[in-house]
Amino acid sequence: MAEAAEKKADDAHASAPEPIDEAPDNDRILEQEEIDSLLGLAGDDDDDETGIQAILNSALVSYERLPMLEVVFDRLVRMMSTSLRNFTSDNVEVSLDNISSARFGDHLNAVPLPAMLAVFKAEEWDNYALMTIDSALIYSIVDVLLGGRRGTAAMRIEGRPYTTIERNLVERMIHVILADLSAAFDPISPVTFRFERLETNPRFATIARQANATIIVTLRVDMEDRGGRIELMIPYATLEPIRELLLQMFMGEKFGRDSIWEGHLTSELWQTEVAIHAVLDQIELPLSNVLNWEEGSQLELNCTPRSLIELRCGGITMFRGSMGQRNANISVQVREKASVEEDQS
Repeated sequence: MAEAAEKKADDAHASAPEPIDEAPDNDRILEQEEIDSLLGLAGDDDDDETGIQAILNSALVSYERLPMLEVVFDRLVRMMSTSLRNFTSDNVEVSLDNISSARFGDHLNAVPLPAMLAVFKAEEWDNYALMTIDSALIYSIVDVLLGGRRGTAAMRIEGRPYTTIERNLVERMIHVILADLSAAFDPISPVTFRFERLETNPRFATIARQANATIIVTLRVDMEDRGGRIELMIPYATLEPIRELLLQMFMGEKFGRDSIWEGHLTSELWQTEVAIHAVLDQIELPLSNVLNWEEGSQLELNCTPRSLIELRCGGITMFRGSMGQRNANISVQVREKASVEEDQS
């Protein structure tokens, strides 16, 4: 009996499933270089952002999605070259260095000081933009307007606040630039840029939230051996009222208009068939009288055979004429053209 019980226990032990080994531990500790690469802090020489930094900054809208902006700033460059030449009575060359997008806070913290920051408002769009003028251009403009000799670099005294004369001269130049900027936007949407204030501290020039996306336009102003940079910072929220207009493709100096399509549309409109209704007279009756009409009822019109008949198209009176007969058909001879004011009245 003991041997049978022992044999039965051995058989049960042999038939029992073997325990499953736990899954191997595949967790691996990341190295410091891998962590930096994941967070976008690899410290590479190039400016390409990777990792989480690239994901966070992917919300920025590239200026290339607004192709008409390049056309506007190209016009601005040509207009500023002429305006600043008349303003300074000197040979001025304005060039477009770069158009990029950045966050408002990042760009404002990167402004090289000392500089002047002009806050201006787009009246029709009811929002603000910012113009930054670096110290090199400030001293160059002051030197040119006050009669400085050519061939000598502008004297710079760093570490001091700008004087009232310097601020007033730069403010005059800002008004000239804002007038050209308004004219550059006119073919797309008429807008008036009004100068608000001039600041030297970036903290007092905050016109948007730190994380808001903005468009940065860098202009280079050269006056022979002198010059500097101007940066226009326009938030995307400022351009939102004309965003649909800026999305259109540039088709030449007509700003998106296609002359071939216009000519085809004009030729087809001349061949369009429209219905013209000749109205003898128009009277007003109570609804009860209209419901009581029967076969043979007569409706008296307040007109004579010599009364003028109105020719209407889509409910709008176009012409007036007299009724007659031509080739056994009733005809109307146009006598006069109805004015729009009469029809509206």
